[in-house]
Amino acid sequence: MKMLRTLSTSHVLFIVALVSAPASIGAQTQLNNEQESFFEALKALCQQSYSGEMTFPIEGQDSFAGKELVAHFESCSESQIRIPFSVGEDTSRTWLITKTEFGLQLKHDHRHKDGSEHEINRYGGTAVNGGSSSSQSFAADKHTATIIPAASTNVWTLSLSDDAQTLTYHLERNAAPRFTAELFRN
Repeated sequence: MKMLRTLSTSHVLFIVALVSAPASIGAQTQLNNEQESFFEALKALCQQSYSGEMTFPIEGQDSFAGKELVAHFESCSESQIRIPFSVGEDTSRTWLITKTEFGLQLKHDHRHKDGSEHEINRYGGTAVNGGSSSSQSFAADKHTATIIPAASTNVWTLSLSDDAQTLTYHLERNAAPRFTAELFRN
């Protein structure tokens, strides 16, 4: 009891932080486990492809309308999955799913036909809390807000059906659906 009286407030706060640490570490581990499981589920699809089309809140108001969409899981490493995403004949897009120190990240890599970077490139974001092993949502990051101000509220969601036969790519802007691509395994 005498020792407790001699502890300063900073010592007490330090002890409380140490005692509380395992609970917060467990919560972070759970989030990382879901992202890791999702990454591994996508990685298992390497060399597979999906095709389908977009649906829109108001049909025909986007350049993707009526075009065949194909996502091909081209290459998969321990830290990144590259998924070229074609819209009709346009093969300029690749989704990059990358493990980072901040969590799972989705970026959109746009290239010209000669392979050089498009001026609007590498937009996307990091997975937000609440994802699962079959679905992750990625909120727009600062880079996205800088290069595409209108997309600063974007949230992209990638989802796999339980049997991995359907891949869904959904975009919301200003908390309203912008479009959804429903793709089926070939």
